[in-house]
Amino acid sequence: MIIFIKLLLAHLLGDFIWQPNSWVTDKEHKKHKSIYLYVHILLHGVLAAVLVGEISFIPYAILIAVTHGIIDLIKLNFQKPKNKRTWFVVDQIAHVLILIGVATLLYQDNGFIHFWVMNEFWILITGFLLVTKPASIFIKTIISIWSPESQNSHQDNSLANAGNYIGILERLLVVCFILTGHFEAIGFLLAAKSIFRFGDLKEAKDRKLTEYVMIGTLISFGISILVGLAIQALLL
Repeated sequence: MIIFIKLLLAHLLGDFIWQPNSWVTDKEHKKHKSIYLYVHILLHGVLAAVLVGEISFIPYAILIAVTHGIIDLIKLNFQKPKNKRTWFVVDQIAHVLILIGVATLLYQDNGFIHFWVMNEFWILITGFLLVTKPASIFIKTIISIWSPESQNSHQDNSLANAGNYIGILERLLVVCFILTGHFEAIGFLLAAKSIFRFGDLKEAKDRKLTEYVMIGTLISFGISILVGLAIQALLL
């Protein structure tokens, strides 16, 4: 299991944390001619090899990098503005399936499981990382189809990226509450957020905006609860 956790961590770092928006834009415009596509592929291979930490894993790291590049190229060539969300989900599922396949192959064929000092560390860091930027991108992609026009008009008086950081913090808190056994605190956090948002939604007088915020909030809390419970189960 821990080999998959390490590979998933490498994927999260390479695809979300250490991939600037400028790389994504350049890849979407230039596709296979983009230099950042190949830097991105190389980064995934290096991260996988470094985190696993075994010389014998290098061929598998190359396999992960090559398959990652093939999947990305397919997505870049077939995605359109109308189906971008669908290709995002398909792309991520394909990457994760490759990682599961590699981890399974290593476990079954050559018993290549060499744990680092603390397995719990890898589980925790991957779980907490998952509810930060990756979760934000996932939520933004999913709810973008319902984005109301009035939602943009109320951004002028808001801090830059404030909503994104608030979402990340609330998800981190929810995971912490679950791991420490304080499920009741999740209700207080949700209630507090609802109170603070009540004024904005009341002034907006826009049912679509209210529904948009509610969908985003429930998805955010749902993801963090699932991740928290998954971490808790893996640590048992």
